[in-house]
Amino acid sequence: MRINREIRADKLRVVTEDGQQLGIITFREALAKAEEMGLDLVEIAPAAKPPVAKIIDYGKLRYHQAKKEKESKKAQVVIKVKEIKLKPNIDTHDFETKVKRARDFILKSNKVRISIMFRGREMLHIDLGRKVVQQFCDELSDIAVVEAPPKLMGRTMTTILSPSGKRPKTTNEKKIGESTSA
Repeated sequence: MRINREIRADKLRVVTEDGQQLGIITFREALAKAEEMGLDLVEIAPAAKPPVAKIIDYGKLRYHQAKKEKESKKAQVVIKVKEIKLKPNIDTHDFETKVKRARDFILKSNKVRISIMFRGREMLHIDLGRKVVQQFCDELSDIAVVEAPPKLMGRTMTTILSPSGKRPKTTNEKKIGESTSA
C-alpha cells in the first residue's frame, strides 16, 4: 500500500475519509487536498483504471488492519497432534490409562498419533502390535476416526486418529436413556 509521495500514478480517483468522492484529479491536487486536511493520501486500489486513493489517517488505517488480523487469528482453531506411545505387550490397566488420556486429547479437538515401539524379538510379532492398535482404535471409535491406517516404519508402527465431531453421551444422559427404556 503506497502512501503520499510513493504513489506513482498521474491521475487518481480520490475518496475522502467519510466516503465522499472528489472525482478524478491529478496526483499533485490530491496530495495538496490531503495535506490541507492534515491527513495522508493512501492508494487503496492500484490496479483500477485510474487508481483509487483515499484521504485518511494512515496510522489509524494500520491500527484497524492490525486489529482485524488479530481478531481473525482468534477465530482460528489450531489442531495439535498429541502422541501416545505403546508397547505390543502392554498390560490392561496401562492400556486403559492410555485410552483415557487419548480420549481427553480428542475431546479437546486434538489429533492423536499412536506409536507402538518394537524392541528386539518383538519384531517377530508385528501382528500383536497391530491387534493393540486395532483395539485402541475400537475403544475410541465413538469420538474419533482413523485418519491414517497403521504403518510400520522401521521399528515403530504409527497411526493417526482425528476427532469425528461426535460427542459421546454424558453419564447423566445414559442413565436417563436407560431408565426410560426399562
